[in-house]
Amino acid sequence: MKIGFVSDSLGKLSFEAMLDQAVALGVSGVEVNTGGWSPAPHVDLMELRQSAEARRRFVRAFEQRDLEIIALNVNGNPLHPVDTRQGQDLEETIRLAGDLGIGTICTMSGLPEGQEGDRLPNWVVSSWPPEGQVAKEWQLRERLLPYWERILRMAPDHGITRIALELHGGQWAYNVPNFLRLREALDPMIGANLDPSHMFWMGADPIAAIDALGDAIFHVHAKDAGFNEARRGVTSNLENGPLGLPSARAWSYLTLGYGHDTLWWRQFCYRLRMVGYDGWLSIEHEDPLLDAVEGLERSVALLREVMPVALGGFNQMDI
Repeated sequence: MKIGFVSDSLGKLSFEAMLDQAVALGVSGVEVNTGGWSPAPHVDLMELRQSAEARRRFVRAFEQRDLEIIALNVNGNPLHPVDTRQGQDLEETIRLAGDLGIGTICTMSGLPEGQEGDRLPNWVVSSWPPEGQVAKEWQLRERLLPYWERILRMAPDHGITRIALELHGGQWAYNVPNFLRLREALDPMIGANLDPSHMFWMGADPIAAIDALGDAIFHVHAKDAGFNEARRGVTSNLENGPLGLPSARAWSYLTLGYGHDTLWWRQFCYRLRMVGYDGWLSIEHEDPLLDAVEGLERSVALLREVMPVALGGFNQMDI
């Protein structure tokens, strides 16, 4: 496994300063945000698409620092019924990845409206009232499958071999069963970007999810979450407190080790290895209270301590 981070983790730094900080942290690569919900502070997506010289400068900046471009990340809602820019960002990111020779895109499944004519996405997470299930099936049949079938026809033309969907709240494929249902209906080019922080706050077990997903795990975001029990006792995990104010929330995204200890992260990494995952652990710093550089330093140190590095193997001749 290798350690990197998501570029928006250092969104206040310039592109060059962000890469210099990656070198100082001793990571192996950076996952670059290109749009969607992100303002993409480190790239001008259209300039890179239109200018071969801009692309050469972009790649050279990584090569000069002996860093890898892990993937392009365009997390957002490409199926928003009104904000079509998010879907356009995904398509332009796929084209840019082809220009750069990058084979992996990180994005999300998308969440459409609940019926024709709605202007807002509709996230169905309850079995009752029954019209929610009607909306969920309509979303899959009328929006997700046609959209992703088109994207999967387009992606190979640009050298994309893997599209990693983040299992994230507010998306149709927010949990393992929904993700697997979508993948089975589409193509094994669709895989999972497993971020344990989202599973924590939604009440799932990331380690159980590893077993259920197996080789469908294409990418891993390393991010922690913790709970404010006094708040959670009266709001549940489903609440709308401000993200930047943990004291007013039931849960918050935290620096690695601040929500779950080193033993938990050791078991998480070991379980990933058990199902054959030997890819990136890409840190996504969204802790509202800890400085980004400090949070990345602490997260890198924890991952170095817990992650398997060299491939091992049991030899029966050793018995």
